Order: sequence, then C-alpha cells, then structure tokens
Amino acid sequence: MDFIFMLTRNDSTVEDCLEMLDLVRPLGLTHMGFKDVGVDRETLRRLAEGIRATGAVVHLEVVSTSPEACLNSARTAVELGVDRLMGGTDVAAIQAVVAGSNTRYYPFPGRPYAHPTKLGGSPTDVEHDCRQAMAQGCAGVDLLAYRATEAAPVDLIHAARRGLGDGYLIIAGSVASPQRIAEVAAAGADAFTIGSAIFDGAFSPTKGSILSQLRDVTTACRQVAG
Repeated sequence: MDFIFMLTRNDSTVEDCLEMLDLVRPLGLTHMGFKDVGVDRETLRRLAEGIRATGAVVHLEVVSTSPEACLNSARTAVELGVDRLMGGTDVAAIQAVVAGSNTRYYPFPGRPYAHPTKLGGSPTDVEHDCRQAMAQGCAGVDLLAYRATEAAPVDLIHAARRGLGDGYLIIAGSVASPQRIAEVAAAGADAFTIGSAIFDGAFSPTKGSILSQLRDVTTACRQVAG
C-alpha cells in the first residue's frame, strides 16, 4: 500500500513546504503532494518541481468547493505537471481539463463539504459514485473515509472497493495511527494520505521529530505488507 505524504496541515499547504521537502528528502519517500491553497503559485511550482526531482509521484489535492474554483485547481494541476489530481466532484468537467495531459484524475466520491473537508453520503452513494468515476475514465478515487458524517469509515472503504473494481483507491484524511493504516489496508485500499498528523506529532505522540513520524508511518506500511 502506498503512503502519500502531504505537505499540508489543516487542509492547506504549509508555508515552509520547500524547507520541509529538503528535510524529508533523505527518507526516499515515493509519493508526496500538496493542496492548492496556503502558498502562492510560484511556491507551488517550485514544490512540484522539487518533489519530481526526488523521483516521487507528485499529487495535488483540490480543497475548493465551488465548481469554478475546482476547475481552476485542475488547470493548475496541468500547468504544474502533477501526476495525480485528487478531489473535486465534477468529473466530466475536470476530465475535460486534464485531457491530453499526463495528469490522472481521482475525484471525491460521496458528498464533500466545508473546509477542512467533511464527507456526507452513504455506502450506496459512494459505491455508485465510484462506478460512475471509472465509467468516465478516472484512474480511481480519493475517499475521505475518516471524515465521514453519515457512515462508518470502513463501510465506505468496502463500498468504494466494490464500485472501483481494479481502480486505484486512495484514503485521504485522518489516517493518523498504525491501527488505521492496518484497517484501510485490510479493507482494500491502495494508498492513503497523511499530512496534519505528521506535523502535529499525532501519529507517534511520544516522538518529537517529523522525520521520526514519517519513519513510523513507513514502518507501519511495511508491517501491513507482510
């Protein structure tokens, strides 16, 4: 299962993201990303280039809620050359923006709202949205399972897995412990994101270093992989 380290806190890219990237570079993380809010466009450009230079897959997650803002985020993803664009719900419009680029799209299933983002919707809704996303040519989805307000997170993960078939299932938000990593792996997820839990020291509360937090996440990933 892939670990996507998000250089974000409270759904915004951290202001010192470039310094953080330099700090974590020796760990050899293979997936890193950021949000389209929190820093200016030039910093986002430098961050995307810096992540790419490490050899990692570059992710951008949309946190905007209005349709036009989401489309602007998609345009930003294409301009920055990110590998994976996550979030948003207007699949057809966003797919049209990324068409012809190397950016693959992973929309939110369910009903995301507010900021930081919460997720409404039932397992039935999520399964339906996942089937629709795959039918529209998406590479997978970005499921805010642990931000759910109407269903149990694991039920939503199982529903997404049914709807996606062999599509790529990312679990985003609040995967803040080894137990949850094991839980999402057992439920059939392909990847998960962590941002705030690293910067807040919440993943390993007895440790003070961001590097220690990240090492513990990667150790937990190896353990679920057997």
